[in-house]
Amino acid sequence: MPTKTVIKELKPSRTVKLVDGSKTTEFPVYDGTLGPSVVDVRSLYKDSGIFTYDPGYMSTGSCQSGITYIDGEKGVLLHRGYPIDQLAENSSFLEVAYLLLNGDLPSTAQMREFDTAITRHTMVHEQIQLLYRGFRRDSHPMAVMIGVVGALAAFYHEDTNIKNATHRMIASHRLIAKMPTIAAMAYKYSIGQPFIYPRNDLGYAENFLHMAFAVPCEEYKSNPIHARAIDRLLILHADHEQNASTSTVRLAGSSGANPYACIAAGIATLWGPAHGGANEAVLKMLKEIGDKNRIPEFIKRAKDKDDNFKLMGFGHRVYKNFDPRAHVMRETCHEVLADLGIKDEPLLEIAMELERIALEDEYFHKRKLYPNVDFYSGIILKALGFPTKLFTVLFAVARTVGWVAQWKEMIEDPEQKIGRPRQLYTGSPERAYVPLDKRG
Repeated sequence: MPTKTVIKELKPSRTVKLVDGSKTTEFPVYDGTLGPSVVDVRSLYKDSGIFTYDPGYMSTGSCQSGITYIDGEKGVLLHRGYPIDQLAENSSFLEVAYLLLNGDLPSTAQMREFDTAITRHTMVHEQIQLLYRGFRRDSHPMAVMIGVVGALAAFYHEDTNIKNATHRMIASHRLIAKMPTIAAMAYKYSIGQPFIYPRNDLGYAENFLHMAFAVPCEEYKSNPIHARAIDRLLILHADHEQNASTSTVRLAGSSGANPYACIAAGIATLWGPAHGGANEAVLKMLKEIGDKNRIPEFIKRAKDKDDNFKLMGFGHRVYKNFDPRAHVMRETCHEVLADLGIKDEPLLEIAMELERIALEDEYFHKRKLYPNVDFYSGIILKALGFPTKLFTVLFAVARTVGWVAQWKEMIEDPEQKIGRPRQLYTGSPERAYVPLDKRG
């Protein structure tokens, strides 16, 4: 049965006053379970005739949400109250998906039912295969993902009634289930190999590895260490509060757009190098360094405030402390490298030396520039044989769960309205049109 999002009734804890000349306006302040309080400025324009100005929404809460909480100063990331490291070490991606969608960890029976529901939706319509042939073989797989995911509404239109709770649930399950299949097909198409159908006897991460690396002419057996690494990677990227792509999904969804279009919009936003392309940027940086002996040169450049070079994968825009996802990813990274016995891979040698320096150098410690989740995930995916262009695609596979949960929560929020940011207009004032022949 579909679950209903619980939206709490907000009650002000105090008020703040805006004094504009002789006019004073009061606004309620609401307290969340954790984190900063918010000032409710919804009546600001009506009461005072002015808007707030907040480029990038750095100080603006756009919604009420009970899914994910981040404290960047303390390095905390909670999903429905559960610390991310506990989930990554003890849970599975599908269990975390259930948690994000439904609010609580499942019982054994609920988990079995959810697993079956996802597994039965992993196949895609046969005609979707024809869509891939419309793309060039060297197309970036994220471009392919945007097109194919957006096209799902043309194949599964019967469950795009967003006002129907059952339809929302079916669409959510379909997106979570089909995303690895679509991603693996994008990879197979790019290298000229036949598509591999999903298998219902395999787990979520194991199935993805099978679809990505199996070929029809021989049996493929996934490595459990590698499957667990992918599963953890998916957990650690499942949701991250109101980031750019999640906000895009919510904004698109606020218009009543179907969920497939909303997720396609999220994928498009994730593709930006300032957002989901960070682990791809790590590999590009390692290639630029090129040799382990050149690391001191680049460390020196990173410390030089007059040099534009930056060490990618160190520090985080949100986390001013250690990225809470990073230590789990670090353990997983070393497990994968040890299992593969990689010793002569230059890029991975550079990465491990950079990690050592960052964890020992006082300069990095003082500025809290620790290796983040993108640093380790890029190394893991490189070691497992994924091409760099596919890194952000795997990010999209993981984040689909968060997008869907946030979209569902937004649709079920009675206070939800179509997104309509305001602006500070600084263009020309009103002026009269002058006919072309009189302009000189």
